[in-house]
Amino acid sequence: MTVAEPLPTHSPVPPLAARARAVGGSPVRDILAVTARPEVINFAGGLPAPELFDAEGIAAAYEAVLAEAPARALQYSTTEGEPALRDALAARTTARGLPTGPDDLLVTTGSQQALSLLATALLEPGDTVLVESPCYLAALQAFGFAGARIVPVPGDEHGVDPAALEELVVRERPKLLYTVPTFQNPTGRTLPAERRAAVAAVAARRGLWIVEDDPYGELRYDGERVPWIAAHPGAEDRTVLLGSFSKVMAPGLRLGWLRAPAELRRACAVAKQAADLHTPTVNQLAAARYLADNDLDAHVARVAGVYRDRRDAMLSGLAGALPEGSVWNRPEGGMFLWARLPEPYDTTDLLPRVVRQNVAYVPGAPFYAGTPDRTTLRLCFVTQTPEEIGEGLRRLGEGLRDDSTGA
Repeated sequence: MTVAEPLPTHSPVPPLAARARAVGGSPVRDILAVTARPEVINFAGGLPAPELFDAEGIAAAYEAVLAEAPARALQYSTTEGEPALRDALAARTTARGLPTGPDDLLVTTGSQQALSLLATALLEPGDTVLVESPCYLAALQAFGFAGARIVPVPGDEHGVDPAALEELVVRERPKLLYTVPTFQNPTGRTLPAERRAAVAAVAARRGLWIVEDDPYGELRYDGERVPWIAAHPGAEDRTVLLGSFSKVMAPGLRLGWLRAPAELRRACAVAKQAADLHTPTVNQLAAARYLADNDLDAHVARVAGVYRDRRDAMLSGLAGALPEGSVWNRPEGGMFLWARLPEPYDTTDLLPRVVRQNVAYVPGAPFYAGTPDRTTLRLCFVTQTPEEIGEGLRRLGEGLRDDSTGA
């Protein structure tokens, strides 16, 4: 008679999914965790200035909603979003040149969720996604989790090159192009109107979805507004427009939305049902009440005026902070400025010594889906006052001058 082997008392659990092991965390979040000390002047985050939040107006909106309709505000809601909020969003979108009805919109838990829903609805593992170079980090994460093959589109200081885009579409047969055409994260650049029309024409000719992310478009300081890609002929049935209250109202509300053709919008709604059922009802109703009781455009104009001064403060101090031979852009809006140091500076290697000066930036390398430019860095100029920006740039210059790499 054989004796059975004793059962193990403790076996390892099954491994994480391959996608969870393959996709890393956000370098920006990692840097923010390291530089959370109050003495650090942090140009690394993409954080709106909290002193500019209309806390009083937002609090009044919540108070009114909870006083007048508590049962509704605290109850489950529809996946697509509260009608009052979708009505208001549709009116704002239409007023900016893109006719939109409330049923064209799906409210999301921040526009970041919209990227995850679109990845679920559109992408099979191995599908190709085209992105800008460099590209918004969290988009790279969302598409990476979906198992997509991510290919950068060549471009220049103005953004995506439409001719290069068409060549890639023909060769790679991608599902979608992801772009932040206005005040892009991380570069702050804006795609000109003629290129937007050309991108829409490529998508129409070649059969391509366009995901147009617009979290910063209302934060314009100079120049004239450029119409969305979604408003150009040929883009009507293949462009998803993403919006957010994070930069113009408050990021803690976690309110975003997507405008999409009906079939894709319905697929995203099903994906959202599986993710979180619906975006919090009380937040949606409070945002709708805020829009009804307040002039959001006037608030954004006030915020933009402050941010313009902060951008100018950063621009005025960069020449004294960055090494000779550095170049940088002058964004017309948004939150970010992009700089390139001369060779052989490596901004990833330099970051620890810069942080020792109690200042931080984000190295450019993680923003690239392809070969990174390791001399680049992103600076956020909206969170600090002009005086703090001046001191931060002085510290940055000290940190870079301490470089001992031979640059």
